[in-house]
Amino acid sequence: MLLRVMPRDGAVILVLPTRASLKSGQQFVTEQVDWIMARQEERPESQPWRDGAVLPLYGAPHIIRHRPSGRGGVWLEQDEIHVTGRSEHLPRRLRDWLKRRAREEFGATAHDMAASIGVQVRRVTVRDTQSRWGSCSAHGNLSFSWRLLLAPPAIGRYLVAHEVAHLKHMDHSVAFWSLCARLLGSEQDLRSARAWLRRHGAALHLHG
Repeated sequence: MLLRVMPRDGAVILVLPTRASLKSGQQFVTEQVDWIMARQEERPESQPWRDGAVLPLYGAPHIIRHRPSGRGGVWLEQDEIHVTGRSEHLPRRLRDWLKRRAREEFGATAHDMAASIGVQVRRVTVRDTQSRWGSCSAHGNLSFSWRLLLAPPAIGRYLVAHEVAHLKHMDHSVAFWSLCARLLGSEQDLRSARAWLRRHGAALHLHG
């Protein structure tokens, strides 16, 4: 059994083995109440988006600037992200902008990587998932968390390589990881990206 406390909202997720009963799962959760409460208390505070807040776009701090009378939606200007419109709409506008940007950037990288190994990406979507950073369907559809845009560029590139490699190997075999490393350029790049996600990935869910 696998028990997780999600970093963004403290929700508890229990993953049961195929043959495990719901009753045994409930008992396991009951036995782990102290652990669950400790993990929930350790969660850092979320970082709401508002004027003056800091957002780590591409892993670098960017200040959110609200422009209530401005036009043009959202734009990037050096280390500032400008958002126009009413303040209550700022989070939605910024989130939509990040999703579009993530879809364009991850999509372009995915198509380039896929072409380099002779496979084809059918469609690229972005979502806000808590349990997985990306996915690949048997039909060639790739999906990524837009929150990867908040990490250093090498991290998003790793996730794209990971899902593109699944177009050839729908497993996590030695051949799969070897292809991931080849798409990224080196084994070291692969190890570094995976280590970064293990250390810092949960913090990406605290924004917004």
